[in-house]
Amino acid sequence: MKLHLSSPSSNFIKANIEITGSKSESNRSLLLRALYPDITIQNLSNSDDAEVMEKGLQIENGVVDVHHAGTAMRFLTGYFASQEGKEVTLTGSQRMTERPVKVLVEALRSLGAAIAYENNEGYPPIRIKGKKLVKNRVSLPANISSQYISSLLLIAPSLENGLELELIGKITSEPYIKMTLGLLSQIGVESAFEGNVIKVLPKANVAPTVLTVESDWSSASYYYSIVALCEIGSEIKISAYKKYSLQGDSILSEIYSNFGVKTSFYDNHILLKKTTDCQLTTLKYDLANAPDIAQTIAVTCFGLGIGCHLTGLHTLKIKETDRLEALHAELTKFGAAISVTDKTLTLRPSTTIKKDVAIDTYNDHRMAMAFAPLALKTSLGINDAEVVSKSYPDFWEDLKNLSFGVKEVI
Repeated sequence: MKLHLSSPSSNFIKANIEITGSKSESNRSLLLRALYPDITIQNLSNSDDAEVMEKGLQIENGVVDVHHAGTAMRFLTGYFASQEGKEVTLTGSQRMTERPVKVLVEALRSLGAAIAYENNEGYPPIRIKGKKLVKNRVSLPANISSQYISSLLLIAPSLENGLELELIGKITSEPYIKMTLGLLSQIGVESAFEGNVIKVLPKANVAPTVLTVESDWSSASYYYSIVALCEIGSEIKISAYKKYSLQGDSILSEIYSNFGVKTSFYDNHILLKKTTDCQLTTLKYDLANAPDIAQTIAVTCFGLGIGCHLTGLHTLKIKETDRLEALHAELTKFGAAISVTDKTLTLRPSTTIKKDVAIDTYNDHRMAMAFAPLALKTSLGINDAEVVSKSYPDFWEDLKNLSFGVKEVI
C-alpha cells in the first residue's frame, strides 16, 4: 500500500490522541505471564509484535515464526531455552535471518541451554530444546542490544538458582534494562543492579498481580515531531502516560524542549504544546539510551531547517533495516546534507525541502512514521505504508483525525 500525505489546511493543531500500550512493556509482561500465570495484563499493545509474542508463547513444539519481530526472537530464545520439555525452531523473515543472536545463544549455552543453528552460525533460524537451567552466572558485553540482556533477566526468577549477570564494558540502553527490572519488582521479584553486575533472586510463584502497560513513548515521538513543526500555540493531548516512566524514550520531553515543545504531565496523559520557535542551529545528543527515536529527531531537525549530530546509534545497524543507511538514503531524496557512520548521524542545517518525494520504508515501521510529520512542510509519499502495524496499527487513522491528508495511491 502506498499513501500520499499532505498537510492539514492549517498548521495550527489542537487534538486528542489515545495510544495503546508500549510494545516493549507488553512483550516483557507477556513473557512474565507465561512464566507466572497469576499475572493479569491491562492496556496491552495492539501491535503486530505483541501479537506475534503472545502467539509464540502458546506453542509447545514445532516452528515459531516471529516474522519481523526482533524483540520476540530474543525474548522467546531465552524463554524456550528454559522450558523443560518444549522443543521449537525459532525463525522469521529474511531480514530476521540476518540479525545476529550469537551473543545471546552463547550466554544461554553457558547456562546449560541446548540451542543449535539451522543454517548460518550466529543467526536464526535456531532449534531449541528446553532444559532445566541450574547454572546461575553469565557475562555479556555491555554495549550490545538491551534485548539480549532483558531476555536473560526475564527468565532469571524462574530459574532454580536465579541469575547473576555481569556486563563487560560501558552499558548502553540502560533504561530498557531498568524497565525489565522494574517489571520484575512489580511482581515481587527481588533484584540488585550495582556497577556492572545484576543479580535476580529466584521466585517459584507470584501472588495475583495486575501489570498495567503504559502507552508507548516511541509512538508519542511522532506527535512531538508534529507539534515541533506546527505553529506556536498548537497542542496535542496523548494518553496514557506517566511522569516517572519505565521507558527510556520518555527522554523525548527533555529533547523536544529544545524545539519549543513543552510537556505537561497530568494523571494519565501528557499535553504537548508549541510555546516558542526553535532557537537552535544544531542539536547535539547522545541517544545510546534511546536509539529508537533517532529517526524521528533527525526528520524533525530537517523539517525545522536545523542541523543535528546524533551519537550512540550503533544498535541501529541491526534493526528492521540498517536505520542509519536508510535515513541517509531517504533524507537525501529531500535534498538533505547528511552523513552517517556505524554509530553517528550528522545533518547540516538546510531550508530546502524537495516536494513529492516517495519514502521507501525498508520493512521498518519507524521509517514510515518518522517521515510522516514532514507532510506539514511538503507533500510526500509513503511506500509500503502498512508496515506501521508492527507497532502502531492505528497510526494513519490517527493522522487523519489531525486533518492530515492521507490518501491511498492506486
